[in-house]
Amino acid sequence: MNELRSVVAVVLLALSAPVFAQPAPAPAPAQAVGWASLSPAQQQLLRPYAGQWQSLSPERQAALARGSQRWIAMPPQQRAQARQRFEQWRALPPQQRAMVRDRLENFRALPPDEQNIVRDNFHRFQNLPAEQRRMLRERWQNASPAERQKMIARVRARRVHPAPHGGPPARP
Repeated sequence: MNELRSVVAVVLLALSAPVFAQPAPAPAPAQAVGWASLSPAQQQLLRPYAGQWQSLSPERQAALARGSQRWIAMPPQQRAQARQRFEQWRALPPQQRAMVRDRLENFRALPPDEQNIVRDNFHRFQNLPAEQRRMLRERWQNASPAERQKMIARVRARRVHPAPHGGPPARP
């Protein structure tokens, strides 16, 4: 159960705690993408933007071009999943969308090794029985800010002082 708490705490930490990483350097400005440079399949997919393509910012043009390339390369099942996720996204209230964007930015600001820890813990959490996930979410939601900080501190301490021989983490 202690390991389970660790997993959940790390996931929740990564998703809810502010990240104190240095900001990433600004990316180079995007180059404009000419409509004629798009493949016929991309033009077909992006047809709703054809009339306003020249007025879109170079960043938006580049993002749409990249997205259309990814979409075209997706197998049909993956496209169906992407459509479903997009519909779920559109159904979210604006405040929840903003919260998700913030959490994603925080995640992307983490160093790659921290991102891997978060991913691993997320997958562990997802593989737990539904009742156990519900119980852990409820415990986190009912915890006071001080209790949450203690949970986070315990998880961090376990990462710094792992148990020998791959056993359960040592309790500090």
